[in-house]
Amino acid sequence: MAKNKNLIYIAVSLIAFLVLAFLYSTPVFTGKQLFQHDIVQYRGGAKELIDYRENFDKETYWSDSMFGGMPTYQMGSRFEGDIIKKLDSYLNILPRPVNYLFLLFSGFFLLGMVAVRNWKYALLGATFFGLSTYFYIIIAAGHNGKVNTIEYFAPLLAGILLVYIRKKYVIGFIVTTLFFGLQVAANHPQMTYYLFLGLGFLFISELVRAILKKVPMKHFLISSGIIAGALIIGVGMNSQRIMANSEYIKETVRGKQVLTNDSHKAGNSGMDKASILNWSYGRLETLNLFIPKLMGGGSQEKFSDSYENKLRESLSGQINDENQVEQGVQSIVQQTTPYWGDQPGTSGPAYQGAVVCFLAVLGFFFASKKYRYWILGATILTVLLAWGSNFMPLSDFFIDYVPFYSKFRAPSSILVVVELLFPLIAIIGLYKFFTDQKLTEEYKKKILIYVTGGTLGLTLILILFGKSLLGFTNDAEKEIPNFILDVLIEDRFKLFRTDAIKALLYVGITAAVLFFVLKEKLNKNIALIIIGLVSLFDLWTVNKRYLNDENYVDKIFAENPFQTEGSDYLAEKVGDNANLQSILISIPVNKTLETIAEKDKKHYRIYNQVLGTTNETNTSYFKSSIGGYHAVKLRRYDDLLNEYIVQPDSVRTPKILNLLNTKYMIFGNPQEPQVVPNPNANGNAWFVSDLKFVNTPNEEIKSIGEIDSKKTAIINASDKSYFSNKPVQADSTATINLTKYEANELEFKSQSKTPQLAVFSEVYYPHGWKVIIDEKEVPYIKADYLLRAVHVPAGTHNIKMIFEPEVIEKGKWISLICFGLFIALSAFGIYFVYRKRDKRQIEIIK
Repeated sequence: MAKNKNLIYIAVSLIAFLVLAFLYSTPVFTGKQLFQHDIVQYRGGAKELIDYRENFDKETYWSDSMFGGMPTYQMGSRFEGDIIKKLDSYLNILPRPVNYLFLLFSGFFLLGMVAVRNWKYALLGATFFGLSTYFYIIIAAGHNGKVNTIEYFAPLLAGILLVYIRKKYVIGFIVTTLFFGLQVAANHPQMTYYLFLGLGFLFISELVRAILKKVPMKHFLISSGIIAGALIIGVGMNSQRIMANSEYIKETVRGKQVLTNDSHKAGNSGMDKASILNWSYGRLETLNLFIPKLMGGGSQEKFSDSYENKLRESLSGQINDENQVEQGVQSIVQQTTPYWGDQPGTSGPAYQGAVVCFLAVLGFFFASKKYRYWILGATILTVLLAWGSNFMPLSDFFIDYVPFYSKFRAPSSILVVVELLFPLIAIIGLYKFFTDQKLTEEYKKKILIYVTGGTLGLTLILILFGKSLLGFTNDAEKEIPNFILDVLIEDRFKLFRTDAIKALLYVGITAAVLFFVLKEKLNKNIALIIIGLVSLFDLWTVNKRYLNDENYVDKIFAENPFQTEGSDYLAEKVGDNANLQSILISIPVNKTLETIAEKDKKHYRIYNQVLGTTNETNTSYFKSSIGGYHAVKLRRYDDLLNEYIVQPDSVRTPKILNLLNTKYMIFGNPQEPQVVPNPNANGNAWFVSDLKFVNTPNEEIKSIGEIDSKKTAIINASDKSYFSNKPVQADSTATINLTKYEANELEFKSQSKTPQLAVFSEVYYPHGWKVIIDEKEVPYIKADYLLRAVHVPAGTHNIKMIFEPEVIEKGKWISLICFGLFIALSAFGIYFVYRKRDKRQIEIIK
């Protein structure tokens, strides 16, 4: 009977999560969809991939849409035999973001049931975790892979705890394997990596408990073996994705450096330190976990309603002309932001909730030692790592010595580990506070008073003296005149004070509830309801600042953000929605791109300077671009961009644009884009009559900005052996032309009287590309720092380039075998458990 009741409560909790998710996302009822910046960029960059899939009913693993061409492994490619990813898509079948919210709630509910085995506390913890503000910020931005990965954090930890703490080996193995496989399939390795940095403390904790004989060493070894096996199979089920990306990453900005310069040395792995540590969380900024607008909130947030009026008053005391005053006010409003923290900019704070933070601190005093110490250790480490450049001794150590840490940037995002562990320690501590008879009333009362007094006291001090203690300004604002800076500081303090007073109130209510329960003046169930409602109201209202109805748009905008025709109807639909203003602004540019693509259907690339070459995919949506928007670019192409495109000049940059077959360039502004044809583009391929050998990559990249690339090719000296018995002789009548273009297959026809070196305006990638001349595969080399080149004998030839990465086929079979192994082991384990249970029942009967 009790078991059936529990199942009913669990079912009711899941329904409650579904209701909460839909209530937060009410615009989905009217058919509206989220408008997410990064997803807009994805739609542009992946257009060629999506079109290929629709036209040929198969996948291409190469696309020329962005950055001169790159693998599609990180652009939404699908892998045949990827069963675990299909399962992930079924779990995320609800409309976005309802799917994410429901799985965040449900996943933590499972963790709560494992940790405290009580649905009430699991339900409370699920709202603590599922309403963490950071998740709503990244959903609004379109970091779908990130939140998709995070939604499997809690159930994965639940599986590990089932093995280590609950000694449920079979079900623990199944849950761990399944949710680790799903997490890897979500394809945000940075989040998974950070999670396991935190979980390392759990492993250490269990090892110490075994050494101290708190648990049998045999149990620890068996548990560790089971979890290791689960993780290996979870990785194995994603072999295609992992193997392809591992191969790809080596050639990207996350792999080894190619050039030697002031910021890095060739051969060093990963990004340079400046790139890794960008977006480091400030030390003081960590208090954003407790007070959301301590640092002003997000960079794009608004000041208070009185900000402009106060600026106007201040400027009026300095300037007599009203027009100049008004212009000055508008200029200052555009140039200033409420955010004054250490990061270059931020979409919002990693707010965990005043109630959750308060209960988490209490949890470190009340929770069982088997949870307390490892959660505390993981919390301290991840907070210190989040500080990044603000705590260099630790950051230097991890970058230099900890494997793979240098592959990731934005250390502030490691706070996702805290956002998982704070709700967990909070509900464990709360459960112990209410139920553990070993904790005396005196101890509970003492800790409650100390923690409450410390929390409220610190908050009150910041409210009363925060302006002088915190400053509310940063070093970059030293040049702002004092009469303007005073207004800016006052408004930031006002925003902070409002949130700080709210925190004071929420903590006060929570502490009072706990105190009344301690004095038996309040029922525990009522106390849980009050705490839950206070926390829900707190997090819900803060989250609505970052993900609200304005983030939802009509389906036509979400699915086709690259509009080419303006109209009064369109303008009316956009209205004053700030998220959609970019659509209207980009219409003239999009129309220009569409016109170019329709009039000239050949294969070439476009240089778009209007929208920011490395920060847009509008161009890629219509035609191949030399730019794009992607965090994992090929290393050599990124080097080329930094050397010649990011800061263009009138002499060297055109040479590179020619090399990249840039047939059209777009200058001007978004309202009046100007198309400039480039008659000097090298074309898709050309024969060179001169080879210039250089010794280092630095010489390669420097030389391509100096030579006439139509006549001369820069070759690294290490490839000299390629030309053994392969002479190259000039022939002014030689021709080579592109006859067929598909994303992963190109065909050329060449004719020459002498042997030639053909250089192709196609990015060199050493894994998967095959060059076939007259049905015979031949070797090819790298020329001009990043292009493909092949020796072509005299005569008429058909040259074919096909992208067929072997790693895809190998990975497919490993994925299928591992998934089959998971099913087989799970079935055997379940059979073993039930058989053992049946034997016990028979023995009891006897």
